[in-house]
Amino acid sequence: MEGADRLFSFVQFEFPWALGPDDGRYVVRPAGTGESPSHILVLQTLGARERRRLRRGKPRTAEPEPAPASVATTRATVITVGPPSGSEEALREWFGAESHGETVDAALRVLNGALRHHRAAAADPGIHEVTAGNALVLRVGYGRGEQVAEGRWAEAVEVPATPAGRQRRTAALRPQERLAALLGGREDPLACEELVLRARTDLDAGRSREAALQLRVALEAALAELEGRPDLAERIGELREQRGAVGDAANAALRGPLSPAALEHAEHAVERLEALLRARTAARA
Repeated sequence: MEGADRLFSFVQFEFPWALGPDDGRYVVRPAGTGESPSHILVLQTLGARERRRLRRGKPRTAEPEPAPASVATTRATVITVGPPSGSEEALREWFGAESHGETVDAALRVLNGALRHHRAAAADPGIHEVTAGNALVLRVGYGRGEQVAEGRWAEAVEVPATPAGRQRRTAALRPQERLAALLGGREDPLACEELVLRARTDLDAGRSREAALQLRVALEAALAELEGRPDLAERIGELREQRGAVGDAANAALRGPLSPAALEHAEHAVERLEALLRARTAARA
């Protein structure tokens, strides 16, 4: 890695599965530019036999009480090439910050961007994006070039994978109770629920065009599926008023990146859709 003696900041994740791309070092540049690299992504598979070896041979009788299968763990290290990397003083100030939430979010965007590109390149819909909550371990730190590229560091800390606010929100929705209702056939999932989740994923990843296109379908599905619910009438009416702005954003997305105003409309509509679905879940509790 160039700049072997230079200091670099990094975020490191470990996931309990193979992410998809081959192990190696990947140079990341801003899309559509000839600019210098912004990040280096290092992927390394740990603690499991190679998949191609597991697939060889004929089927064989399974043991009645089999031992747990070995699991591939993927270490993904997102190394920042630009600031605060390079300056030891800036790095120490950055490292001493109380929260690294924005740093982790930025690293996730880089990692998920790579997974999205791999999904397209491999034409494999089974490749999916990840969240901080998926990680077994999440580290933030800094070190010298080859040091961080090999998964080591000068200083690092392990940080919580899921912010407390998100944990409270999940608890409020009681997902285990709803899962039991869905699996037990007492409730049917809505198409708009999956579509809104896809729009949210695109927004969080900075894919505004895809988010706007997905949002239009999610909104129309929600209005159709929840029509006639008097307990949700006010929220549904609010979303119906969003139709024009959401449609304009989707049309703009067909031509290119969204303007700041169109992106703001899309983000607001996704938030209101999410609020509507939370209210529907709470009403059924």
